Amino acid sequence: MTAVRQAMPGTVTLIIAHFASVHSTQFLFADPKEMGTLGMSDSLVNEINRRRTFAIISHPDAGKTTMTEKLLLYGGAIHLAGSVKARKAARHATSDWMEIEKQRGISVTSSVMQFEYDGYCINILDTPGHQDFSEDTYRTLCAADAAVMLLDGAKGVEAQTVKLFTVCRKRGIPIFTFINKMDRASKSPFDLLDELEKVLGIRSTPMNWPIGTDGDFKGVYIRENSQVLLFDSSVSDHGASKVKTIEAAAGDPELLKILGEPYFGNLNSDIELLDMAGDPFDEKKILNGELTPVFFGSAITNFGVEVLLRRFLQIAPAPTSRNTDKGTVKPTDKGFSGFIFKIQANMDPNHRDRVAFLRICSGRFDKGMSVKHMRLNKKIQLAQPQQFMAQDRSIIESAYAGDIIGLFDPGHFRIGDTLTDPSLSFRFEDIPVFPPEHFARVMPKDSMKRKQFLKGLEQLSEEGAVQLYKQPGIGTETYVVGVVGVLQFEVLEYRLLNEYGVELNRQNLNYRHARWPMLRDSALPPDPKKLTLTSTSMIVLDRDDIPVVLFESEWAIDWALSRNAGLRFDEIHER
Repeated sequence: MTAVRQAMPGTVTLIIAHFASVHSTQFLFADPKEMGTLGMSDSLVNEINRRRTFAIISHPDAGKTTMTEKLLLYGGAIHLAGSVKARKAARHATSDWMEIEKQRGISVTSSVMQFEYDGYCINILDTPGHQDFSEDTYRTLCAADAAVMLLDGAKGVEAQTVKLFTVCRKRGIPIFTFINKMDRASKSPFDLLDELEKVLGIRSTPMNWPIGTDGDFKGVYIRENSQVLLFDSSVSDHGASKVKTIEAAAGDPELLKILGEPYFGNLNSDIELLDMAGDPFDEKKILNGELTPVFFGSAITNFGVEVLLRRFLQIAPAPTSRNTDKGTVKPTDKGFSGFIFKIQANMDPNHRDRVAFLRICSGRFDKGMSVKHMRLNKKIQLAQPQQFMAQDRSIIESAYAGDIIGLFDPGHFRIGDTLTDPSLSFRFEDIPVFPPEHFARVMPKDSMKRKQFLKGLEQLSEEGAVQLYKQPGIGTETYVVGVVGVLQFEVLEYRLLNEYGVELNRQNLNYRHARWPMLRDSALPPDPKKLTLTSTSMIVLDRDDIPVVLFESEWAIDWALSRNAGLRFDEIHER
């Protein structure tokens, strides 16, 4: 048996790394000779190649935020993992930085962390798991290079997991599966693998195998090197620090004595069955999203977290290419380019600031550089770029393709905006806007606070926290908000009160569908005054003054289509 060893700490750099848009499966493993023809140094190519950006996704309560915290712990970015669930705990999860997240014990907005580990620059995005905040997660997945999908070992594949997996598959994102909560009684590992194939339609290749699945989790068998990792749980601090592990070769005679005959025998029979009937490891299929490597462990106790981290870094892709209206842009292209994928107001309550997050897609960024804002068709200077660890920030001097920088936003930016070197002229693909399913008419309780009310609504809608519509009236405008899930209404009310000092009056509406009316075979909307609709349907204007029809039922949509020749309704809007 080898001596007890602990995870190797990484070197921390307090930076943000957020979303990495995946619209192509052309992974970057650049040849330095080829880069020389582009005028790029070997050091710059190396900086790009060592980056890994991924999202963590799952059904609610499968352990995403806990996993994020433990990856930060093993990467050296934090020294003690925070408490995710306990509202009165002294520490909270690093990624849950909003006060409402700490109070409710859930994630309501995507959070981003970057740290250095074992020569890699790792960018983790912890996404909201609750389906009411799924639009934020969908936007994240539009911009991730890979995804780590968590499953609860006792529950297997759940409904929200299916939806998120579908988005990943459509975009060709490689998916790494971590079957969590193995410290509790769980389903048979073989049954869980069978669910992946039958429910999600993806083959799997186990990278490790659990020892003990009935609440008696002992450790894992590493298939790559036939090693067994046993976890020392004699000293427990509830997962706040790195767990101690004991390594042994699978053939070590001492292993039988430590595990006992039942565990040792079950492990050997499982390994034999896996080797005979399991899918072999195939890196190409993994990167194409056709095969998912599976890891077993427990994020809350840190069992198996380091195993996942090390192997993930070896397999996961570097920054990918992006599609534009002028062709494909590679990370190693010389000219700087990037796009805005997220806007967050009031990250610092003391300054009431507004930050736009920019994904760098090609070239190198330098502080103070001038870029072209494609939508506004003008040059702007990026003077105070920032990088983040959740809400903590620091000014940076330079960044590379694959990095995310935060830009102070005086109101210039929108989600989907493209920024490029002044010599370039193209736009990245639009980020889709998904239709809300719940609607409410809103107004301030105190009419004297209408200015703050309008500012708050505008900023929160630009973040993507809600979708804002105007209902033109006589001499005034009524505002309607749309959300994917009703919990977003609570977040809206909470943030308007705590960030803008506005108490809200909300009148829920019976609409369930939002559709953008468009002329068939055209990109133009019709004159809304000429539409024939049911008496209960409502026409509103979105933030770009494009008409949107709110319907109470699918029947009302079909009725409108049958009475408006040459009309179509778009369910997803690109912006």
